[in-house]
Amino acid sequence: MISVESLTKAYNGDAVVDAVTLQLPGSGLTTIVGPNGAGKSTLLSLISRILGPDAGTVIADDIDVLSAPGTEVAKKLSILRQDQNTTARITVRELVEFGRYPYSKGRLTEACHIAVEEAISYCDLVSLEERPIHEMSGGQRQRAYLAMVLAQDTRYVLLDEPLNNLDMVHATGMMRLLRSLADDQGKSIVLVLHDINYASVYSDRIVGMRDGEVVQDGPTSEVITPDALQAVFGTAFPVHDLAGNKFADYFR
Repeated sequence: MISVESLTKAYNGDAVVDAVTLQLPGSGLTTIVGPNGAGKSTLLSLISRILGPDAGTVIADDIDVLSAPGTEVAKKLSILRQDQNTTARITVRELVEFGRYPYSKGRLTEACHIAVEEAISYCDLVSLEERPIHEMSGGQRQRAYLAMVLAQDTRYVLLDEPLNNLDMVHATGMMRLLRSLADDQGKSIVLVLHDINYASVYSDRIVGMRDGEVVQDGPTSEVITPDALQAVFGTAFPVHDLAGNKFADYFR
């Protein structure tokens, strides 16, 4: 479990993340939703210590994320940001091997090679492993970056807008892959999404943020409701049941 306590980040006196206290489970798929500027991506960056907080603590199982050695944290928690743009002319395999750096410091062991092979296979990239990243489609590239994170072999996987710039087919494929990852390997997947219907279909739990605060937190069935969505987005969307899932009708 990741325990977040009173986590705060402010810029010019304005709190972007405002004393957030939150518990993220040790397994399953949790999605953070909210309007633009709610603090979702900043919260993820604070939890992963990409950003330093002004106040608060983050404990992942028995590790103090904010003070532990970087290598120790990198073996417990990984993050894939939405701005993963590389200009290096490297292949898929070379990219995935970067995920083993906390263990190998660039000198891959037999265990590293096995982890890389498994990650490439899991993300269905075997036929593409020697292809340069810059020659791949957006969906293929996103799977390659996810494979890099999987090779890092952390219990907690944080993903900031993993569906960014993906069409419906690739976005659905990515969500199915993440759902399988949580179910097959028992990892805790925490992601930021804008599409609340993808969150509804694939998540065990949804955290709703607004103005830097957590205003909703619970099982999907409790958050995908007109009242809960109004608390998060300021608008009451009609919610419909379809094939056992709840969908928000935000086209009206």
